[in-house]
Amino acid sequence: MTQPHMEIERLREAIERHNYLYYVLDAPEVSDAEYDAIMRRLIALEAEYPSLISPESPTQRVGTAPQSGFGETEHAVPMLSLANAFGEEDLRAFHQRVKSLIGSDDVRYVAEPKLDGLSVELTYIEGRLVSGSTRGDGRTGEDVTANLRTLRSIPLKLRGDAKGVPHLLDVRGEVYIETEALAELNRAREAEGLPLYANPRNLAAGSLRQLDPSVTAQRPLSIYCYDIGRCEGEPINSQQELLSLLPTWGIRANPLFRVCEGIEPAIAYFAELQELRKKLPYEIDGMVLKLDSFAQRQRAGAISRSPRWAIAAKFEAEQAVTRLLNIVVSVGRTGIQTPVAVLEPVRIRGVEVSSATLHNEEEIHRKDLRIGDTVLIQRAGDVIPQVLKPLEEQRTGDERPFEMPETCPVCGTQTERSEEAVARVCPNTECPARIKGSILHFISKGGLDVEGLGPKLVDQLIDHGLVRSLGDLLRLRKVELSALDRMGDRSAENLLRELQRSSSPSLSRLLFALGIPEVGEHTAEMLASALGTLETVMNADTEQLMVLPGIGPQTADSIAQYFADEANRAAIDDLLEAGLTVQSPPVAAGERPLADKRFVFTGTLTALSRAEAGARVKALGADVSSSVTQKTDFVVVGENPGSKARKAEELGIPVLDEAQFLDLLADHE
Repeated sequence: MTQPHMEIERLREAIERHNYLYYVLDAPEVSDAEYDAIMRRLIALEAEYPSLISPESPTQRVGTAPQSGFGETEHAVPMLSLANAFGEEDLRAFHQRVKSLIGSDDVRYVAEPKLDGLSVELTYIEGRLVSGSTRGDGRTGEDVTANLRTLRSIPLKLRGDAKGVPHLLDVRGEVYIETEALAELNRAREAEGLPLYANPRNLAAGSLRQLDPSVTAQRPLSIYCYDIGRCEGEPINSQQELLSLLPTWGIRANPLFRVCEGIEPAIAYFAELQELRKKLPYEIDGMVLKLDSFAQRQRAGAISRSPRWAIAAKFEAEQAVTRLLNIVVSVGRTGIQTPVAVLEPVRIRGVEVSSATLHNEEEIHRKDLRIGDTVLIQRAGDVIPQVLKPLEEQRTGDERPFEMPETCPVCGTQTERSEEAVARVCPNTECPARIKGSILHFISKGGLDVEGLGPKLVDQLIDHGLVRSLGDLLRLRKVELSALDRMGDRSAENLLRELQRSSSPSLSRLLFALGIPEVGEHTAEMLASALGTLETVMNADTEQLMVLPGIGPQTADSIAQYFADEANRAAIDDLLEAGLTVQSPPVAAGERPLADKRFVFTGTLTALSRAEAGARVKALGADVSSSVTQKTDFVVVGENPGSKARKAEELGIPVLDEAQFLDLLADHE
């Protein structure tokens, strides 16, 4: 093999190994920055030697153009649905049926958490991923191969560390999104005035059905696999064996499965899972109970739609009944208008719920919601209050239908329909609600991170005419601020000091703060790292942006369009004239005194935020990681540190308190 062949193969193997360590074993050995550096080197080599690109290369996860639609795929072995159990008695009745079907009282089960996601099937031939499809109706699904390939938690090529990899393997799994990732996406969409995602399952399903795989690639999707269809290789005899074997091939399996001898241990584990669900990073809605022995499954058989050897035990729904007092319209920074339900306050799992998004006018009409209705609500994923339906039998006749206003409720401007014809939009860029949304996003933690400037104070600044643009924030004076409600001289001085501190953001923070559509924190960091200066980013066209790692056609077009808009360029010029200075990422090796050092932060810092602390050490050449490993150089602890501090001590890694960390910065900046 030639030298390029050898290096490309080495880089591919390294990337797949790190994916395996991160997604399957949850034991990463390198930082995100190191991983990205390996990927960039592979991209550069493949660009130089395009004949060496193969479909299994990690660079080809997003390798297809947007599709016009999805083809159908027939499952060789049907993906049957499961019958439901709603309590202990249902589980015991299932157990009696199973014993009768297999002709034995000796029954072993495997219990697994039931994820609330989207079921898919992956087909591997000779260890290589060749296709992926949704469950569909159980017999025919949609071909979403290009989108599934974008998930780094799905191996493009199987490992062969234990039993030989099967010649042919159909593996089934659940694609899901973690609860906090959903909440973060919704916070960003709310700041942009976009409709919120209703629940993790809808987001997972919608993400996998994007016609442009680059959009799917930007969604933080994961997968846990739990079953197989066809398997041509050494025989697998039980569910326990399968779940233990899948990770050796590089396929993620949920480690929370439990082997249960009989039904009573399974019922006990069901109760455990109901408590554990509050602490899990993803949403589960029950427990799946399966016969462990594949031979016993054959004897138990199946009916037309579901197997007789498995059942889904569903958790009790976290729901409540209350009254829909009113429907008001909120206006986001992009002008999109979102109807919001005003509810009679009610508690669900210890949280008081008094409002819920209704997403859009179409959903209100589809559910036939009326002001004054008694409604059933739930907290989807324990995150988003959601109105499920009206209780029509309790209507009195006094309920009133709702229609979206044709003028903006804030500024009175005639609204327009969005391109999707689902939402109404206020086109007035000087609408106070749009200005407020832009400011709140600009000063958010991912943006300039201005502490002490919350929604109520922003309202005052806008209402008093002190702020009409982002640049006006940097022109505020003490005499103006101290005259506002609950401010005074000291509060005004503190806010001005905070604005001054935040007026020299890194390039990546500014790019996120501007609220460019499709640009989140990760994309902003990547743009800053790749292009270096604000001027370069502003002048890059779609083609130049598309060659950057992780930037698809839709994102590239969105960035280019944003900076082609003269109003956006004028707003940036105004910020610079008002005193904003942008810190470009360092490039010279001689100016990186902490190069090759890796930091981990835990606990709450007081003098600066963890995000700012991370940015400071990155500017000095260091990497920031979320996990403590042998390669970690320093762990910085604030108030109430977690287990990372203990792990650092166990590994003999230096632990710095905040004062020591600030001294280290002072020595190197």
